[in-house]
Amino acid sequence: MPEARRAHALRLGSWGVLGAAFVITLLGVVLVMGAFRNDQVIAENHGTATALVEQVLFDRTLIRYETPDGVSHSPENGVLYPDGLTAGQLVRIEYDTTDPELAKVAERTWLLTLLPVSTALLVTWLVAAPLVWFLRSRLRALAAPAGAAEPAGASGPAG
Repeated sequence: MPEARRAHALRLGSWGVLGAAFVITLLGVVLVMGAFRNDQVIAENHGTATALVEQVLFDRTLIRYETPDGVSHSPENGVLYPDGLTAGQLVRIEYDTTDPELAKVAERTWLLTLLPVSTALLVTWLVAAPLVWFLRSRLRALAAPAGAAEPAGASGPAG
């Protein structure tokens, strides 16, 4: 019975690793598609402005800018593609005129998401593939002695 439990655990482990790798892959693809869609929306309702970078945090960069109607905006989720910005810096941005909360640094596009996402997916699969191979090889090794112990042709009662 312990061997059956070990085989079950190895099978579950390999499926778990594959599942996690597929979920991470799906999240990466959705992230790139979301960035592409945001850029499309901004292009459809294009506005430009000069923004002041107020804060650079780990998860977002906060900016403040004014639209032509004189209203000041500070997108709650920060600006898209903020790499290299520093607090106090003035930066050109592009925003969605129908939703000024959606803003990106001017002339930066969804293509900037490809390198980090593809790197993350490469690392994910470089870890997952050998781990699944190892778990499956342990499972095969565990199953091999059980099959080898039974002589050929002795699978049923002799009649």
